[in-house]
Amino acid sequence: MLTITRVAAAAALSLAAPMLLAPQATAAPAASDSAKSAALHHTKPIVIGHRGASGYRPEHTLAAYQLAIRLGADYVEPDLVSTKDGVLVARHENEIGGTTDVADHPEFAGRKKEKVIDGVKVTGWWTEDFTLRELKTLRAKERLPLVRPDNTRYDGRFEVPTLQEVIDLVKRESKRAGRKIGIYPETKHPTYFDSIGLSLEEPLLRTLKRNGLDSKRDKVFIQSFETGNLRELAGKTRLQIVQLVNSSGAPYDLVAAGDPRTYKDLLTPAGLRWISEYADGIGANKDLVLPRDPATGATGAPSTLVDDAHARDLIVHVWTIRDENQFMATNFRIGTNPIAKGNSRAEVQAFLDAGVDGMFADHPDTAVDARQDWLDD
Repeated sequence: MLTITRVAAAAALSLAAPMLLAPQATAAPAASDSAKSAALHHTKPIVIGHRGASGYRPEHTLAAYQLAIRLGADYVEPDLVSTKDGVLVARHENEIGGTTDVADHPEFAGRKKEKVIDGVKVTGWWTEDFTLRELKTLRAKERLPLVRPDNTRYDGRFEVPTLQEVIDLVKRESKRAGRKIGIYPETKHPTYFDSIGLSLEEPLLRTLKRNGLDSKRDKVFIQSFETGNLRELAGKTRLQIVQLVNSSGAPYDLVAAGDPRTYKDLLTPAGLRWISEYADGIGANKDLVLPRDPATGATGAPSTLVDDAHARDLIVHVWTIRDENQFMATNFRIGTNPIAKGNSRAEVQAFLDAGVDGMFADHPDTAVDARQDWLDD
């Protein structure tokens, strides 16, 4: 296991559950004092700007990352994919039809094609079919326009940033703010990118090292939903490694290798022991920490996951805290409008009571304010 000081966070995509609306938000069941003590024993819980402040700006843009920092986020999270010429850029997926205006560019109409990504057929435009120069002619747009219509006013204003541009921004903002901001990159679809000769890990480590980010003291977490690339990275870097785990399914690299283990298997005592051999933490779907009642959609008592992970000296970061009702358990929702704001502050504090070491948030200011209130109690 890497002997690295643990200080913070993990992330990924949180899908909206079917709406089971309650008329008014209520507090989650109170955790014991020992749960709060356990969380504080590790470190001050961190807030990660999920793809930047993606609740307020189109995700994975420099504007979203900058706003996340100015709203108090401790880390920002760039999801990384590759261009045709091997440059790492920040996009949620390598398919960019939903996050850029590529469909409005007739010169790229012929680039639209069907591919199989992690065993799923998808049709669209792909970063690996564009050089960086070509990609820079596109502009970002809001991925969830029906959920976040206010964000669409920024459509067409921002470029697709490179990893280097994100690092440069973080350095400038750290200097301006007088505090060190961390980065939390995720390698997306590493098995797929390896298969087409555009491995993500080597350019990631080169870029980080070139920027003086290769020490266990640096505020960097590297995360992935796959396991093989993280195990490889653990042998090549002293930076902290976070294994992302979902509430269903399995790491694609294990699927591709014929390994029957699922995410559920990785969360058993034996699975966590295996993760602890190469990683410093897990980035968990939030439902794994505060399970929802299948009948009501409300959270109940915390699972044992945080305690089980801490017993293996693994930190726990949960994803993703979002302000809109449709992304919350029913006991945190306010009213019946799925895109109206629920009681995200109560949700944040419920996860802090459950002992998590950090959380990804689309609206970092909500999480930062709720954390401060929790710490002050």
